[in-house]
Amino acid sequence: MELEKIGKFIKEMRKEKKLTQIELAQKLEVSEKTISKWECGNGFPDTTLVLPLCKELGVSANELLCGEKISGNEYKEKAEENIIALNLDIERKTKFLLTLEIVLGLFSTIILVAAVLSAGLALLPVWARIVLIVFGFVCFMFGVHFCLVIEKDAGFYECQHCHNKHVPTLKQTYFAMHFGRTRYMKCPKCKKSSWQKKVVK
Repeated sequence: MELEKIGKFIKEMRKEKKLTQIELAQKLEVSEKTISKWECGNGFPDTTLVLPLCKELGVSANELLCGEKISGNEYKEKAEENIIALNLDIERKTKFLLTLEIVLGLFSTIILVAAVLSAGLALLPVWARIVLIVFGFVCFMFGVHFCLVIEKDAGFYECQHCHNKHVPTLKQTYFAMHFGRTRYMKCPKCKKSSWQKKVVK
């Protein structure tokens, strides 16, 4: 998506509707700063705001994503281009999140190991050793929690029986037996349990 082009289009359509940034912000229940951010090409409306924004500007979602008015002949072609662009964008974000998960997991593990080693090797009073170990353990648990949240939300798990792709609940992600990014879970569609692999798309 060309955010700068989309931003200029939002500004142009807003002015065409004779709306100020404040008026549009009030209609969408966002801040004036948010509208300014979109129009400068520094961000894109949240998914829940795309259709309300399109309604206020009198454009289609396809036109908003293209950053221009589209004639009848071009509409289908542009829609397909937008779908491909959105899928690529989602895939890139998913890969980034999965990389972030690895980095976060390693970092929190290093903190725990460093805290335990320091508590065991450094000449410290008993209370300081306990504080150090508890600190390392708390950091590790927070790291694990955020890794599991990322693991849950980034990409999908694919059932080996019916090949349904789904996002598990946080509880399933926490308690399912796993080996790396393969988890033993029940499929919400066919209700059969299998070792399900993480897939990006």
